[in-house]
Amino acid sequence: MVSRRNFMKASAALGIGSVLSAPTLAQQLKVKMSSGKVMQTKGQVDPTASLPKNDISNSKHYRPQFRMGLGGLAAGNGFNTISPDEEILQMLNAAWDSGIRHFDTSPFYGLSLSERRFGDLLRNKNRDEYVLSSKVGRLLTPSSEPLENSWHWANHSPFHYKYDYTAAGTRRSVEDTLHRIGVSSLDIVYIHDLSPQNSDMGEDWLKYFDQAAKGAIPELTKMRDEGIIKGWGFGINTPHAVSKSLEISDPDIFLLALQYSILDHQQALDETFPMLDKRDMSVVVGAPLNGGFLAGRNRFNYSPKIPQPMQQKYLAMSKIAAKHGIDMKTAALQFAEAPSTVSSIIPGARTAEQINANIAAMKVKIPNAFWAELKSEKLIAQNAPIPT
Repeated sequence: MVSRRNFMKASAALGIGSVLSAPTLAQQLKVKMSSGKVMQTKGQVDPTASLPKNDISNSKHYRPQFRMGLGGLAAGNGFNTISPDEEILQMLNAAWDSGIRHFDTSPFYGLSLSERRFGDLLRNKNRDEYVLSSKVGRLLTPSSEPLENSWHWANHSPFHYKYDYTAAGTRRSVEDTLHRIGVSSLDIVYIHDLSPQNSDMGEDWLKYFDQAAKGAIPELTKMRDEGIIKGWGFGINTPHAVSKSLEISDPDIFLLALQYSILDHQQALDETFPMLDKRDMSVVVGAPLNGGFLAGRNRFNYSPKIPQPMQQKYLAMSKIAAKHGIDMKTAALQFAEAPSTVSSIIPGARTAEQINANIAAMKVKIPNAFWAELKSEKLIAQNAPIPT
């Protein structure tokens, strides 16, 4: 946590008192964004720079070639309705045109809406040119009744869902996804949301994990051996399922959302990453912008409640970023992509402008002195890898 002395210095420089609410924070930092707006990318952009790639020639487990990807939560109307569909298709085409070739979606995102929208782009592309991942664990059924407690999906598709981590449910889920997207194969399949943080499950997540251990895990291993998929793993918001899965199986990759960002990364560095490094397994970082907070949204990790320590840390980091002529989104994206354990980051986007800003952020040359100052002020971990 940032010290009170450093926080007060940052607050004074920005004209902020010691008591903060989320809207006041955003207003004072001048980053409060209405839906779909873009935080300006600051710094020296090299337009000739290429997006980073992985050397996959000696990998024991599957890892995607492309280190910059696109998450599909927003395409499922996460938090906001995106209408008409053309706006999302423009965003997807902008992603493709900018060089993004790693796309992640899920049946849960908008209850099939994200997968179908991704299909509007990907079904017309050469399947060998991109990496595609989706998830299993929820089976969708059509219904004329609106789904109650539909998480954050605005105007979602007319489906209900049930949890199903059995072998048969897993294979059906993969087949349903292929039909919705309109493609012949998936590269990665993640077992989705097996975590005590999943409010639908709570402590029952262990019951569902046991179901997956007998069903989804051996079935995905079989599908990998058959060549139907290239790799499988877990897509989770807490690390609980990582160690449990390694005790009983040999996954390839983990999609870790909300677990590695410039604001919150110590546990991943000290515990999760070393555990995976020993097995040559990699991580795809979901929500590298903490659910939009680091891009100027009034939400943190999918919640409108922004923890006070995160507000304080953000203030202190923002002051240092401004001093070095860069913005927090740029720093956050490059920080999340830096570790060798990380094989890709998948920030989401709603508009073509957001895509272009994210791409520009990956091509900014961040001064080494910025990272040194963050470590000196104990705002990031001393052992945190930094971009080179």
